[in-house]
Amino acid sequence: MPKSFLAAVVACVPVFAQEPCPSAPVYVPCDLVFDTADLPQNPYTQMELHAVFRSPRHRTFRMPAFWDGGKRMIIRFAPNEAGDWDYRVTSNVAGYNGKMGKITATASDTPGFVRAANVHHFSYADNVTPHLWIGATEMRFAFAGPDEARQLIDRAAAAKFNHLRFSVLGGPEDSAKIFPSADKPDPAYFGRLDERILYLNGKGIVADLILASGPDHLTTRFPGWQERERLIKYLVARYSAMNVTWQGVDEFERYASGRELLKELGGLLKKLDPYQHPRSTGTSATSASLLDDGWMDHVIQSAAENAVGAVEHQLYAAPFVNTGFVDAKGPDAFRRGMWNAAMNGQYISTNGVDTPDPKQFAAFVSFFSGTRHWDLEPYFDVDGGRALALEGIEYIVYVEKPGPVEVLVEKHGYDVMWINPLTGETITQKKDYKGEKFTGEPPDSAHDWVLHLSREGKKESMLKSYKFEARRIMMQEVEQTPQKVPYEIGEPSKTDWSLSTKMPYAAKVKRETRATRSMMWLWTGEVAADGQGFRVLGTSQKGLFDIPDNIAKRYPAVLHVRLAAINGNGKVYTVDKTYQISK
Repeated sequence: MPKSFLAAVVACVPVFAQEPCPSAPVYVPCDLVFDTADLPQNPYTQMELHAVFRSPRHRTFRMPAFWDGGKRMIIRFAPNEAGDWDYRVTSNVAGYNGKMGKITATASDTPGFVRAANVHHFSYADNVTPHLWIGATEMRFAFAGPDEARQLIDRAAAAKFNHLRFSVLGGPEDSAKIFPSADKPDPAYFGRLDERILYLNGKGIVADLILASGPDHLTTRFPGWQERERLIKYLVARYSAMNVTWQGVDEFERYASGRELLKELGGLLKKLDPYQHPRSTGTSATSASLLDDGWMDHVIQSAAENAVGAVEHQLYAAPFVNTGFVDAKGPDAFRRGMWNAAMNGQYISTNGVDTPDPKQFAAFVSFFSGTRHWDLEPYFDVDGGRALALEGIEYIVYVEKPGPVEVLVEKHGYDVMWINPLTGETITQKKDYKGEKFTGEPPDSAHDWVLHLSREGKKESMLKSYKFEARRIMMQEVEQTPQKVPYEIGEPSKTDWSLSTKMPYAAKVKRETRATRSMMWLWTGEVAADGQGFRVLGTSQKGLFDIPDNIAKRYPAVLHVRLAAINGNGKVYTVDKTYQISK
């Protein structure tokens, strides 16, 4: 950890009897320590203690305390603006109730915590600095040895990762040690985790906190809603003053009532976390089915199929992080998955900080760091590749299968560059392109290429603007009128069937056009009466449905199937059909 960051944290940890936190840098945790013999027998369940902080601009933050072992309670707070902050303590311990104090927050060069911004993107809290989410999943990070954990963080920072995703409570065997009972955490474990997250933040890395791993783990370990509420309150008190995101459980679909549980936990996080850190959940396919519940502000996808990301990006006004693009087949599949996820408009989180090919990963990160990634959206006026664009400013085309490329652009002069995604090496066209239709071919056909058309001078001048985004992103209106949708559900033709049989599905295109020749398909199914949310059933024009048993709680059930598809022009359509299913 940088010495300056560690010193700032340590300086904010006095005994409460002293003048608490006389000063604290903005966005650095400041601990108010309550160390006395007056605490109740079990402070975790019996102690009521919080402070309301008032900012120089009279905004208030309510911060709960957490038990740190023995007779020690801590209120952890990070000021988010410079100046004098007043606070008042409320407690069921008379000696603390009504205590008042002041913290002077000093300016720092940190842009703050991460937040969702510009519909599909992220920024920092200063509303000026864009955030290029580059994540890695290390599920066992919290349980690694101290040296191993520090080395992992150092490798992540060296590779330019700015998110590390891991499980806080681990699996059932881990949580049995962390919480010997549901009403008593192990402060020593959480103290070690504090140090790791502070070290991550000091390296510029956000901690993506998955609460627990394994099917039905949380509801087994914390069966009552009061126990789960105490857990969330404890984690918010301990970690919301740090740069974190909340990521629910590893796969919500593996819970008997995953949607209901996440609505409860997510609602508590939204209510209790004064900093409103980004919230989502891990998934076996997509967490988009939970967006309507109102607690999530970004979507995590683990489906490797491009159709899921491409179609959902057009359906939902939220940022997307893809954790499932990684393919076990090696560096080539990793690279192609990474670039295709980007063309879907998604940010990425790899399966570990040690990627299959560090050079390819570095090329990807370096390239997107030089773009206006926070303004880019999927672009469809292109042949020969998949594209992102900020029209009139920057066009990025991923040419997975080398061949002729044609891109319609606004009439300006553009710098033209070809990027080799294997090495990051670039080939710059000597003469700028001017016109409205760029045509060209990759330098060779040995591998995939990336075409970059950009007005670099214009981009540089735009960075001087006080505005974060260059344009307002508008969601398209999805076409649902049957007469205007160019396809229909052909299969299943039977209206009732059993899950014991793999049911074939097929979309029938009603009228062939140039746009319908390159459709991307997304089949989802939901038993609305049981409230489990939709599940991804298929990602091609035809195939066999893969329907999980827990799509419904009771059988027979009414299954609502939706087929959403995006054509070659980027237009999205949906059609629906209802079936009765049995086990």
